[in-house]
Amino acid sequence: MKSSVTACPLDCYDACAIIYDENRLKPFKNGHTNGFLCPHINHYEKFDRIIKPSYKGQNITMKEALLKLKELLASDLKSDILHYRGSGNFALMQEVTEYFFAKLGATVTNGSLCDGAGAAGIIDGRGSNKNMPLSEIEKSDVVIFWGRNPHTTSSHILPLIKNKKIIVIDPVQTKIAKMADLHVQIKPHTDIYLALLLARFVYINDSLDEKFIEKYASEFEEYYELTQGVRIKATLENIGVTLGDIGDILEYCIDKKVAIVCGVGMQKYRDGADVMRSIDAFAVSLGLFAKEGCGVAYLGDSKEGISSPFQTKAKYVSKVNTKFDEFHTVFIQGANPLGQMPDTKRVQNALEKTRNIVYFGLYENETSQLADLVIPAKTFLEKDDIRTSYSHNGLMIMNKQVESEIGISEYDLAAYLCKEFDIELKTEQEYLQHFKNFGVKNINGSFEVENRKAIPYENGFDTGNGEFIFLEEFEAQQHYNEDELNLITPKSHTSLNSQFNRDKCVYINSSHGYNDGQNIEITSENGSVVLEVKNDDRLRDDTLLIYSGTHGVNNLTSSKHSYEGKSAIFQENKVKITKN
Repeated sequence: MKSSVTACPLDCYDACAIIYDENRLKPFKNGHTNGFLCPHINHYEKFDRIIKPSYKGQNITMKEALLKLKELLASDLKSDILHYRGSGNFALMQEVTEYFFAKLGATVTNGSLCDGAGAAGIIDGRGSNKNMPLSEIEKSDVVIFWGRNPHTTSSHILPLIKNKKIIVIDPVQTKIAKMADLHVQIKPHTDIYLALLLARFVYINDSLDEKFIEKYASEFEEYYELTQGVRIKATLENIGVTLGDIGDILEYCIDKKVAIVCGVGMQKYRDGADVMRSIDAFAVSLGLFAKEGCGVAYLGDSKEGISSPFQTKAKYVSKVNTKFDEFHTVFIQGANPLGQMPDTKRVQNALEKTRNIVYFGLYENETSQLADLVIPAKTFLEKDDIRTSYSHNGLMIMNKQVESEIGISEYDLAAYLCKEFDIELKTEQEYLQHFKNFGVKNINGSFEVENRKAIPYENGFDTGNGEFIFLEEFEAQQHYNEDELNLITPKSHTSLNSQFNRDKCVYINSSHGYNDGQNIEITSENGSVVLEVKNDDRLRDDTLLIYSGTHGVNNLTSSKHSYEGKSAIFQENKVKITKN
């Protein structure tokens, strides 16, 4: 009998467990899914998908599409072929296509449009990027949401934080901020200063966890000297925080079980790794690692403890500033570079010069509309797969639920290409079993990745000596003109990156004097976009918000990398407003 159990394929924190019943998606009642699904997956089947393959705008059969793809790949030098893979479908079997292109001798991409800078900072300090599971957050006394908006991005945390003290550090008065015991409405891109000051005042107030510091962070004294380089009064005025705020945060946290739950917004900068590492250092000062209900939750390494059979040597280029026009044929999988990559004008110019663009995905978007060959993919209900998560330790089996003539799965596409180009490939079941072998079954029937710890870093950090490695320096931020605003690009509650219902507005504090519905032009050193105004007094008056996925938002953003982590820096550019 076919199992009705599967899991959400979307690239978000929660990775919900799903039951497919009578053509409906239903949530697991137990475990982290907790009996409800988020709006994205709840309405998954309401969004039109690509039904038929096409070439040069004309519908063709799947057989014709595969023959055309073979022809394109065979006619080029392998060095002239690029595979650009995103995470529109998030599961372990997605890498099989990358395996094919790497074995073919083509170029593939690495880097991150999401969390790479923060992950690099965590690895610099801890030696690895391990999950703090949701089950540990549930055991906390205090939860700090640092740049994380759980109602939008991780709603399954919400049932776990009832009756806890809540602190929110965020430039926006989000829904969780309104519910919180304390909201520190910090100026964007000043999180590192707050974290440095918090660690400094932990020391000044004689509130260090001395036993933890001695065992796992013996160089804290040197780090304290670094924090002394921050001028207290001037810095507090600049970042929009008071001494009272500092005192309140520490009063809530000292001698408590504290979970610091971080989002990706605070690391969307060139120094994003240092920002994340400084937040970790504050947690270290209070001894918030290696203890039940304590830690810093970010996006953990979803593949921790799992080896992929698809890993092979390849030539890589960055997915942040990819030079598409250096290739003749570009195969784009589960991604929308024209909507999600930074510096849209540069990306468009490069793609328009590319001879052959192949788009392999589920939905029409800016990139599919520019593509020469469009190949529809299978949905998660129409294929077998396995996924892991970066917020819990589950190994989730995604059993095929329905048969469909629409689209082709990643494995079947790779199998066809491997056969045609004489590349060895095992059966799909062999690869699925390989991944399943990393799982261990729990009493409730669910699977987790074997050997992962519920309490990460229980025996010290994964560094050479088991101790946390502190920052030794940080970059002083530049001063900007008064007419420049901070751009923030958070996730929307109606879309996921450029999937689903994408926003069309720019949000701004009403003190600027614009009317709702008025079109204004926003400019940066990279470009400009015209959007409709929505006044929003949840925002600071020095901050402008455009949701990720909004058409044209990445006209404004830079394609430079973070200093570490090869990550996009969507919030680095300051912007100005010109009345249209």
